[in-house]
Amino acid sequence: MITDILAALFVLAGSFFMLVASLGVFRMPDLLTRMHATTKSGVLGAGLIMCGVMLFFIDSSVTLKALAVMAFTTLTSPIAAHAIGRAGYFIGVPLWHKTIKDELHGRYDEETHVLHSSAAQKEAQEENSSQN
Repeated sequence: MITDILAALFVLAGSFFMLVASLGVFRMPDLLTRMHATTKSGVLGAGLIMCGVMLFFIDSSVTLKALAVMAFTTLTSPIAAHAIGRAGYFIGVPLWHKTIKDELHGRYDEETHVLHSSAAQKEAQEENSSQN
């Protein structure tokens, strides 16, 4: 009885976070903030729902599958968000007009899409000066 109530609370809390994630897609102004809202709330919501599933079905096979779903979403969501954000930046998806700072502006090679860090630039300068 208590486990059913706890399971219902976990599923309800997870559903709330999934709702927040879906509202973030509609309410946020640009790609990067939408991506942030969906990845953070989506992973938390899916994890809470899987906790509720584990509590409701007290079975080792269901628990193992739920843990696998939690691990998969936790590992793949940041990677997918990074890939989507990088692709959006490369193709020129505009940032929100109130965005204050663009840390990547001028650091990407437009043709090769390689990020030039300040440390790599310093090393290249040191190599050029030592060769001369």
